[in-house]
Amino acid sequence: KTTTLYSMLNRIKARTINIVTVEDPIEYHYPGLNQMQVNADIKLTFATGLRSILRQDPDVILVGEIRDAETAEIACRAALTGHLVFTTLHTNDAPSSITRLLDIGIPRYLAASVIIGIIAQRLVRQVCPDCSTPVELDPEFLANMGLASLNMGKGTFRKGKGCARCHGLGYKGRFGVFETLIPNSRIRDLILRGATEEDIRLAAQENGMRTLVEDGLEKVRLGETTLEDLVRVLEVREFAAACCTGCGRQLNSEYRFCPYCRTMQRRICMNCGNPMHSGWKACAHCGQE
Repeated sequence: KTTTLYSMLNRIKARTINIVTVEDPIEYHYPGLNQMQVNADIKLTFATGLRSILRQDPDVILVGEIRDAETAEIACRAALTGHLVFTTLHTNDAPSSITRLLDIGIPRYLAASVIIGIIAQRLVRQVCPDCSTPVELDPEFLANMGLASLNMGKGTFRKGKGCARCHGLGYKGRFGVFETLIPNSRIRDLILRGATEEDIRLAAQENGMRTLVEDGLEKVRLGETTLEDLVRVLEVREFAAACCTGCGRQLNSEYRFCPYCRTMQRRICMNCGNPMHSGWKACAHCGQE
C-alpha cells in the first residue's frame, strides 16, 4: 500500500505543491515532503496529526491509515474543502471501501461527495522467468479446481518447473493485481440512496472497472502468474460461480437471464417462478411441464 501511495505522490510532486503526510511508521523518507510520525507517548494520533497538518495549509495530504471515525471524518472534511487526500483502509475490494467508511460513521452524502477514486490491490507471485514452461488449462483441470464455469479464453499460460534461481518454487518475486473504482454520477447516487455493495460493484463494472479477479485472470492469460496462485490469493471460485455460462460476464446473483447475451442462468418454472433442477420434466412445485 505504501509503495502505491508514494508512487502517486511522486507523480504529482512539485516545488509549488505543499505535500504533508502523517504516518505510522514513516516507511519512506522522501525529500521534499513534510512527514509526521504518529507517537502515542505524546498523544500524537492520526486525528491530532491531521488537525495539525490542516493548519499548515497543505495542498496534498497523505494519511497512512484510517483507523477510527474521528480520523475518517477529519480526512473527509479536508477533502471537502479542496485538499487532495490520500489514505488507506483494510477492505476486501474497492466497493467495500465505501461500506467501510459508512460503517465507521461517515454520512452517505459526505462519502458520495469526497471519493474521487479507490484502488484495491493484492500481491500475487510471479512465474519464474528462468524455468517457466507453457501449460494447457483444459476443462478437466478447471473442474478439478472447482472452476468448471470459468471462461479463460485464449492465452499464453505458463508455469515454473522449479530451478536453482527460484529455489525450486517455480515463482520469483511478486507483483500487484488491481481494481480501480472511479465514481460517476450514478455511483454517487447509489451511495446516497444506501444501495448494496453488489449494486455499486455492478455499476462500477458498467463504468469500466475491472475487478481484482478479472485483472488477475488477465495476468494468468499473459503467463505472468498461475491460476493456482490466483486462487490462493483471491476468491476466484466465487467469481466463477457468479459468471454467465454463456458470455462469462459477472452478474448479479439474482439474475435469471444474462442481460448481455440472454443466456438463462437459472432454470425456472414459467408458471410459478420457482427454480427447477436439470432433468426435471415438470415443476415439483406446481406440476407445470
